[in-house]
Amino acid sequence: MADPPRDPGSRERTGVPRWVTLLGIIVAIVVLLVVVVLLVGGGEHGPSRHTSTGGAGGQAPPSSVVMEDHTPPEGGHG
Repeated sequence: MADPPRDPGSRERTGVPRWVTLLGIIVAIVVLLVVVVLLVGGGEHGPSRHTSTGGAGGQAPPSSVVMEDHTPPEGGHG
């Protein structure tokens, strides 16, 4: 037998709920914005921002403290 005709005034829906669709659209927009910001705003990110701008080959200068020659003061912590 065929299904009875649906009442046009009924609120019965099939498929994905509206809130799931809306949430998916919002998440897609946020991900797209993050990708655009990373592509457009580049240059400030990555390992190169942690090194000094001058010096030998972009490497950080060595520390002025030499740990091998350190001897504790006599009498403890002083």
